[in-house]
Amino acid sequence: MKYTKEQRLDIGKKIYTREITVAQASELYEVNLYTARDYMRLFRDTHDLPPLDNDSEIQNALAKSKHSSLEELGQLSRQQLIAEVIKARIEAERAKKGYEVKGGGLTKAFTILKKKSSK
Repeated sequence: MKYTKEQRLDIGKKIYTREITVAQASELYEVNLYTARDYMRLFRDTHDLPPLDNDSEIQNALAKSKHSSLEELGQLSRQQLIAEVIKARIEAERAKKGYEVKGGGLTKAFTILKKKSSK
């Protein structure tokens, strides 16, 4: 499907401003992933904007979350720390098996993470 330059710039703007992802734009506008990415680059270059830096934003978010978790863990007692380590190991093992558990008691719900068997 052909798009005019204005339409390409509009699609690129939506991707650049993170209203939609490249994959969503690809599906929505029925174009290749690389074409959707090129529309975003066209918008960026037309308006002399800096490139998106996804990696640093993700790492900043992770650093903030880890830092706050460490502060919280520092205030826990030894028994509470042991309980947190056990919970983390259980979650890791469940993730390996392909599911997670939300809630507890009567409200416990199992969510499948991957639909295919690992074998």
